[in-house]
Amino acid sequence: MDPHDISIGVGPHPFPWPTDDHFDPELLEQGDRRNVVDEFRYWRMDAIVAELDKRRHGFHVAIENLEHDFNIGSIVRTANAFLAKEIHIVGKKRWNRRGAMVTDRYQHVRHHETPHDFQQWAKSEGLPILGLDNIEGSVPLETADLPKQCVLLFGQEGTGLSDDARAACDGLFEITQYGSTRSMNVGAAAAIAMHAWIRQHNWPLA
Repeated sequence: MDPHDISIGVGPHPFPWPTDDHFDPELLEQGDRRNVVDEFRYWRMDAIVAELDKRRHGFHVAIENLEHDFNIGSIVRTANAFLAKEIHIVGKKRWNRRGAMVTDRYQHVRHHETPHDFQQWAKSEGLPILGLDNIEGSVPLETADLPKQCVLLFGQEGTGLSDDARAACDGLFEITQYGSTRSMNVGAAAAIAMHAWIRQHNWPLA
C-alpha cells in the first residue's frame, strides 16, 4: 500500500479542527493516508496504541523465526486485526516486516533468543503455550477448548515447529484438512487459529 496514494484514507480535516490531544496536527493539516479504521483517523500513533491497549485480547501470538520467513509479516498483520495481547519473535531477532504493512507499530513485539527462553517467559506469566503443527499426536483445533489466556505458537513455513519449540509447548493442535495437500500456508493457519480463539472468547460481540 502506497502511503502517498491520495485514493487511500482521507484528506485534510475541515475547519474547525478537533482539539482533543490524541489528534495529530500534521495529519489534520495534510490528511491521513494510513491503513487504519475510521475511528482512528487523524489520531497520533501513540494515542492509537494506548487506546488499543485498553481493549487487547487475552491471547498472545508467537512465531519461530529461523530463516526470515516472509509469512511472519502476514501473521503479525493478522495478530493486529484480531488484537493480540503481544507478538513474540522466537529465534532470530530480525524478521521480514514487509507483509506486516506497518501493523507491527500498533503492537507490542517481544523477542526471545531461544524456545527455552520463550518457555521460561510464558511460565513466569502463567501462560500455556499452544503450538500449531500437523504432526502425529496433535489435537484437532476444531475440538479444542482454548484457554482465555494463552500463547499461540506458529513455526516456519515448510518445516513447522522445531523440536525445541514443540518441547516448549503445553499442547499441540492441528487444523483438519480435506484436500490432497499435506499442509496449508502457515499464515493461513495462523489466521484460522486466531479466529478460533475469537469465536470461543469474543463472539458474539458484546
